[in-house]
Amino acid sequence: MATKYTKLTVYEVNNPYHRPLHTMRLFLSMLCFMLFMTTSAQNSPDCRTAIPVCADIPYLGLADGLGDIEDFDPEVITQTGCLEKGSVSSANVENNTSWFVFRAGTDGQVGFDIEALSDTAEWDFAVYGPDVDCGTISDGTAAPIRCNYEVNTTSFTGLGINPENGDEGRPNQTQSLNTYDEYLNVSAGEIYYILINNFNTNFDDEAEPFELTFTGSSVDEDQDNALDCTLRDEFLGFDIAACEGDPAITLSALRSPAGPDVVNVVWSVDYEDDGVIDAELLNGALSEAEELVIATEFGNSGRYFVEITTSLATTIVDDILITVFGTPVLEEVIILNSNITNDPDQNNIEIVVEDLRGNGEYEYAINGGVFRGVPVFYDVPPGINTVIINDKNGCGTTEAIEFLVIGYPKFFTPNGDLINDTWNIKGIEDPSIIDPVVFIFDRYGKLLKQLDANSTWDGTYSGSPMPSSDYWFRFEYAETENGVVVAKILQNHFTLKR
Repeated sequence: MATKYTKLTVYEVNNPYHRPLHTMRLFLSMLCFMLFMTTSAQNSPDCRTAIPVCADIPYLGLADGLGDIEDFDPEVITQTGCLEKGSVSSANVENNTSWFVFRAGTDGQVGFDIEALSDTAEWDFAVYGPDVDCGTISDGTAAPIRCNYEVNTTSFTGLGINPENGDEGRPNQTQSLNTYDEYLNVSAGEIYYILINNFNTNFDDEAEPFELTFTGSSVDEDQDNALDCTLRDEFLGFDIAACEGDPAITLSALRSPAGPDVVNVVWSVDYEDDGVIDAELLNGALSEAEELVIATEFGNSGRYFVEITTSLATTIVDDILITVFGTPVLEEVIILNSNITNDPDQNNIEIVVEDLRGNGEYEYAINGGVFRGVPVFYDVPPGINTVIINDKNGCGTTEAIEFLVIGYPKFFTPNGDLINDTWNIKGIEDPSIIDPVVFIFDRYGKLLKQLDANSTWDGTYSGSPMPSSDYWFRFEYAETENGVVVAKILQNHFTLKR
């Protein structure tokens, strides 16, 4: 099936090197916009608000060439795959970009043309996929699989074949000056993100237009299904996981299949995502309720809904779940059991994170060890320990947090090296322990030492070193249980090693 759109009216047919007629092309593009209700893409803060697109129509976009780096961690932007390989070093920083997302509908070859519709724009791009998470794109973990940050010598850049001069795409190399990269070979169901960046010479804060048209053999064969157009119906995009302090998230009613044919827009939110609408946020004409701007604060997590009424009295609805994560907060360390209360001698704990919504993803490391996704740890040493909690969504890591495990060392070595030179119940100073006292005996039952929370045994009796052997202790203390102070006794043994 032939493509539905051709640019032969824009150029002289027999001269592919003719410069584009910008005024005529802009008029034709705007005509397409009105006829087919395409989405005019303003700047997206990052890929989480990417505009869903498919191949049945071209898309108009707008992006200025001046702005802050919001799409990426600015420390890693120039170290992320081919984004560091532009011809001009200052071109390797995105400014007020636009993001698109598409889902392959069929197997085959997909490319695209990005056409400049102004004389001063310099369009660059990067493609991520298949099926990468936006968080890994922003933090630099995911590298682009295609990108072109070279100086454009034609009005086109993209994947595939340059329609202006017939140049075929080839792998990106530093200062290769190629304006086209290779086609993508996609499989049905795969999801890809496209970053489009304007590095221009028009630094007056005026956004400049471009047109995005999909190409490739799979598009030529079946333009309606090569890219899954049902993704466009999910016009608010995929669910968003954001971090506190990220740029605000903007949802746009113009991204719906109705395009600008909007009579009324209603925005609402279900903060708990429990099926009950908590608040109506905006209700009005397109000029009053075109966009909903959501600050990235924890209290703004929720499922957001939009209901759009068109001039034909049809209704278009969509929703998106936005979850905002912050730096993890330790709620408590639960002592599952310790060698004070458990036989055999074990100290097992569980880390509990304050997670009011119950949807956090965390990993934990104790005492400087490696991170693990399970919050339960076994055989934790008695005494003061540390835990570090990392949010797996990339929203922060705690400092080392101390916690106390009450237990006794199974051995000590009073040899003067200042390591394990003395012995006592570790954690005995915990306020939950009432009136602690420890008695130490030899194996014949002779009392050698009495300890409190502030003293230790150095392995001597009447100033003489005791031999290597097992020694017994009796730990007398009290704890409050259900408001009642209960006296307790623990007896066990430990080893003195010399």
